[in-house]
Amino acid sequence: MRIAVGSDHAGYALKSALIEHVEDAGHQVIDLGTDSSEVSVDYPLYGLAVGRAVAEGRAERGICVCGTGIGIGIAANKVDGIRAALVHDVTTAGLSRRHNDANVICLGGRTTGAAEALDAVDAFFSTEYEGGRHQHRLDEISEYESTGHAHPPPGAATDDHERQ
Repeated sequence: MRIAVGSDHAGYALKSALIEHVEDAGHQVIDLGTDSSEVSVDYPLYGLAVGRAVAEGRAERGICVCGTGIGIGIAANKVDGIRAALVHDVTTAGLSRRHNDANVICLGGRTTGAAEALDAVDAFFSTEYEGGRHQHRLDEISEYESTGHAHPPPGAATDDHERQ
């Protein structure tokens, strides 16, 4: 599998360990940077780069790492077709695939230990999407991405009719 990987300076050390781990597992890595923990860089650039690589088909999945995994994940999710999930362990990594068909995993270099991160990445790559009852939720997200419109939940206030 081709994996796009990117991080900011705060995620660089964990990104390096993850690259070695996934290469040892036989995956091809596209390292989109950064190349140092010494120079402060902006996480959106790297989250967007990973997101684009996956959305454009240059990679099948992506790994994003910043200090917490939050900011870089928000950036990756701005790319249409990306479902970037912030994970903390094997359970959240597996569920991100099983229920959400996540295609990018986001981790925190300052919040997740290396051993947990390696196990989470393994779970992310080995877990298949269940589909079934989860598919209509992904369809709702895709519809919003393509049209800019979403159906309000039953009983929810809308712009045209505010709930009293």
